Amino acid sequence: MSVSVRIPTILRTYTGGASEVTATGATLAEVLDDLDAHHSGIKGRVLDDEGDLRRFVNVYVGNEDVRFLDDLATPTPDGAQVSIIPAVAGGC
Repeated sequence: MSVSVRIPTILRTYTGGASEVTATGATLAEVLDDLDAHHSGIKGRVLDDEGDLRRFVNVYVGNEDVRFLDDLATPTPDGAQVSIIPAVAGGC
């Protein structure tokens, strides 16, 4: 299943500057594997050493946060949009 993946600015060095790329997979885990196969190193910026989503990285399939769905097992239907959104710190 082909999905589009929106890439945040901080990770675009892995995609040659592209803000959106395509990947295939029936689940988010499969999409991340495919993404890493074509853009080596990006998966390591999204997942921690245990293979879980990093604490300060949010991933959405459509408009739904995968942490409230099935996490890495979240289905990624054909044509879905996956968004990787790193947390932004700020304040005084």
